[in-house]
Amino acid sequence: FEEMQESRLEVDAISYSAAIGACERGRRWEKALQLLAAMWGKELRPEAMTYTSTITACERGQQWQKALHLLRSMRGNLLEPNVVNFSAVISACENGQQWEKALELLKELPRSKLIPDVIAYNAAISACEKGERWQEALGLFAEMRGTMDADVISFNATISACEKGHQWALAIELLSELRRETLPHVISYNATISACEKGHQWQLALDVLRSLRADGAPADVVTFNATISACEKGQQ
Repeated sequence: FEEMQESRLEVDAISYSAAIGACERGRRWEKALQLLAAMWGKELRPEAMTYTSTITACERGQQWQKALHLLRSMRGNLLEPNVVNFSAVISACENGQQWEKALELLKELPRSKLIPDVIAYNAAISACEKGERWQEALGLFAEMRGTMDADVISFNATISACEKGHQWALAIELLSELRRETLPHVISYNATISACEKGHQWQLALDVLRSLRADGAPADVVTFNATISACEKGQQ
């Protein structure tokens, strides 16, 4: 891209968007912002997807405030944000430990005549999980289930939120529900075992480990460490 500029070749919006996409993948958020600003300077109108790439670059660079500013600036530039734009900013807020902002953005979607998708919900649930807000996470999970199918990521984030909130019974209930629908990921089992460990439920932790083996899911070091810790707390 820089060679094109140095050679004085005409750089169009597609070239800029491709360069911003490369910055996103390379986690170069500052360069992505510079390129987006350069596009406007050359009167090249970025598309919503170009904003998504720039927002995602900021998210990966732990720059949630800049990601939020980009979303807000879209309307000022006569661009209507879409669900993908919102989801990217919600993810940035999740990574920035900003669960309240993530919830605000999720609630803003219907007001913008946009329907939240599973990605937006998952990011908001994960934000609540990281903020140790298990009740809000569970509420979002229930709300999502009323309109769409949850995926393994949805379940994992909600189970992890219950684990952090010392809600072992809810974690087990969610894992059981997930098992009825599909094969859980090892993360699902690990979070549930950790919830049992925190709740001093060593027998249930062993039951979850047995379920994992019965389902043919691969255990990892975290699985065994959490189970051992649960047994240790139960003096077994």
